[in-house]
Amino acid sequence: NLYAVNFARQHTIGKVTPEGESSVFLELPDGSIGNGIRFDSSERMLIADYTNHNILRVEMATREVTVLAHEPAMNQPNDIAIADDDTVFASDPNWQESTGQIWRIDSDGVVTTLERGMGTTNGIEVSPDGHTLYVNETAQQNVWAYDLSASGDVTNKRLLLEFADFGMDGMRCDVEGALYITRWGKGTVAKVSPAGDVLREIELAGKNCTNL
Repeated sequence: NLYAVNFARQHTIGKVTPEGESSVFLELPDGSIGNGIRFDSSERMLIADYTNHNILRVEMATREVTVLAHEPAMNQPNDIAIADDDTVFASDPNWQESTGQIWRIDSDGVVTTLERGMGTTNGIEVSPDGHTLYVNETAQQNVWAYDLSASGDVTNKRLLLEFADFGMDGMRCDVEGALYITRWGKGTVAKVSPAGDVLREIELAGKNCTNL
């Protein structure tokens, strides 16, 4: 199934089956609005709740929603990525100031700041081998790569790629390690090698692609 935030209206998670049947799967409580979605190793849905500064966790069978982590110091948890050990990484942009942060959320809900003082952090992803964390900055048009340790720490920050035009939003890796980046305003998804080479740009029907 495919799940999407704000399906038909705010505060919802929508579900689309392989047969194309669509419905509201879940109403989020307490004014929560979702952004990024991932699934953990127990097939529980994790949702970045940007209005209440939470990472929510959903038991799929019962649709029970609990708060995995709450962090008032976040601007907002925006996009999220997840490692094989269920460690979550969240981008945290301040759109008005064009700044951002990165957070780590351990499987027990403990929240740790990984970096402050960045540009508008948005798309975030863990490489399939678990050794690299990718983060992009929408306004600055940069894509950064970090070495990611087994304990979830980041080192060796390096500029993977800088685009000359248009912003970026969500990112995802394929099983071979290529990085796919939504080019907001351009209407393409860029396929990028782990070395930072743009391999191709996939043209879409719409211009303002945000997540994938």
